[in-house]
Amino acid sequence: LFMVKNIKAVKDAYINEGSGVIDFLPTLDKVKPDVFVVNAEGGSDEKRRICKERGIEYVELQRTPHAGLKARSSSDLKKALSNVSDNSAQEVGIPTRLDLAGTWIDQPYVSMYHPGWAITISLEPTFEVRDRCGLSTSTRKMIQKIWPVKLPDMNPEILAKLVFCFENDPERSDGIVSGAQDAIGICMPGLVRHYYDNRFWPDKFETCLDEKVLSWVESHVCMIPMDPRRPGCSVVEGKDITEPKVKNLAKAADDCWNAILAMDFAAFASAFQASFDAQVALFPAMIQGCVQSYIDQYSVLPEVHAWKMPGAGGGGYLVLVVDDVKSFAQQHPEAIELTIRRK
Repeated sequence: LFMVKNIKAVKDAYINEGSGVIDFLPTLDKVKPDVFVVNAEGGSDEKRRICKERGIEYVELQRTPHAGLKARSSSDLKKALSNVSDNSAQEVGIPTRLDLAGTWIDQPYVSMYHPGWAITISLEPTFEVRDRCGLSTSTRKMIQKIWPVKLPDMNPEILAKLVFCFENDPERSDGIVSGAQDAIGICMPGLVRHYYDNRFWPDKFETCLDEKVLSWVESHVCMIPMDPRRPGCSVVEGKDITEPKVKNLAKAADDCWNAILAMDFAAFASAFQASFDAQVALFPAMIQGCVQSYIDQYSVLPEVHAWKMPGAGGGGYLVLVVDDVKSFAQQHPEAIELTIRRK
């Protein structure tokens, strides 16, 4: 209120005295304005009637965002913030990541059999990113310990390595090294592939920030929420890592990258599915719990051409490759549309 009152063009300002949706009537009658202005989503027939009774001109303004930007509203922000818990990694600035292909190749005990690429996209957190669901929430929580609100403006590759080293403290007692694809997928914008050869950190990177390609991916990839991975669930039990199986994983990721850059839908769906099948061949426990029932439900739909789980599996989200995301989401409101981070 202090800041608004000190704007030169403002004669006076008030905090509404009432409560509820129409909480401004006492102030309205006190100010007696000539014009009452609301945005379109804040307008209503009741407000129009109130103004008519008092001889006040009623004006509704449309929200018209700049080209390429989504319409924003305080109501949407409040709704998003209401889903945020104090001890979670939900926020308005820190991205998450989705692994498209080559998952597990970032672990040396996999790439020692054959080198290959992992492919990630960095996602804007436009949806609730739930814990234990394969979208790097543990890495995001680590990031929040350093940068609580948003990532710093610096070289994305260096930033990713800082996050990777911070998360994998040498004093870490559990002996587990988190895969580099989590930090890379969060910190490096756009579509990125990273090449692993028996090391924790990739030997090289390739990045695609082409707007046509990113928009194409967004139009064909969505997610379905599943139950989270159960506590104590181990997806590495029963793993069967052999050279032929790792070669299949590497080939599928290579094919997936080439198909995306060519915007070849059939080839993309085929390679996407081949990558997931290769992951499951290496780690059969990925599809334990509720996963198979969700696969059975969505894989039979004619508009669904491929599917996988992000991260280590065991629950979380089912990622689908579909003919058209917006059409699919209209028929299946549970589907989550994705926004790839551009910068």
